[in-house]
Amino acid sequence: MPAQPNELQPAFAQGKIELKGQFTFGSNYTFLVEVQHAGQVFPAVYKPVRGEQPLWDFPANSLAGREVATYLVSQALGWNLVPYTLLRTEGPFGPGSLQAYIDHNPAYHYFNFKPADRERLRPVVLFDLLINNADRKGSHIFFEKRTRRLYAIDHGLCFHTEDKLRTVIWDFAGEPLPADLLTALHQLRAALRPTDSLHTALSDFLAPAEIAALDERAAALIVAESFPLPPQDRRAFPYPPL
Repeated sequence: MPAQPNELQPAFAQGKIELKGQFTFGSNYTFLVEVQHAGQVFPAVYKPVRGEQPLWDFPANSLAGREVATYLVSQALGWNLVPYTLLRTEGPFGPGSLQAYIDHNPAYHYFNFKPADRERLRPVVLFDLLINNADRKGSHIFFEKRTRRLYAIDHGLCFHTEDKLRTVIWDFAGEPLPADLLTALHQLRAALRPTDSLHTALSDFLAPAEIAALDERAAALIVAESFPLPPQDRRAFPYPPL
């Protein structure tokens, strides 16, 4: 079973990071590492800030922080979709996000999920709507091998104030939001109050306008009570889709 956050936090914050390999897919530099701490070794994914390619629509050097912000939102919702993630101030290539590596089968992804597994994706779809995910590819969602727990990764392109949602998952478009997901939206809005710890934590990684936009998206989904249809005035799918 994957290590729990209370076990990973001191290790990821203080442990020795050893490079083990590089993920060559994607435009930003991403590394497989091992974190050694207190006699234990934890596999992790390290995304250094200096390895981020400049983008015209996202602030420079902000993607690693957005990875951490999505973890915080996932935890606040109670869905635990995003593997444990923090911003490591020191690493082999400087500051960057450090995320727990989840053992999974990369050949089993959204485009060949069994129908029963696709039915489990409603929280992922709602999560992407909330964080305004501009790049939900089919390989970014998977199941941990032993526990069959659902995970979602690769969230650097999120939280823009403008509508940027691009995703391969439109399976539930037009469907009503389940009651438990609506309850989670109300809980998130309460946690986003300026005096709440979530708002404070997100302020380290997101601009005030981006946090306000997150709250506004949650409010709009509560009013709509349904999954939206794909937009007709722009591209709604990422490229490449996998």
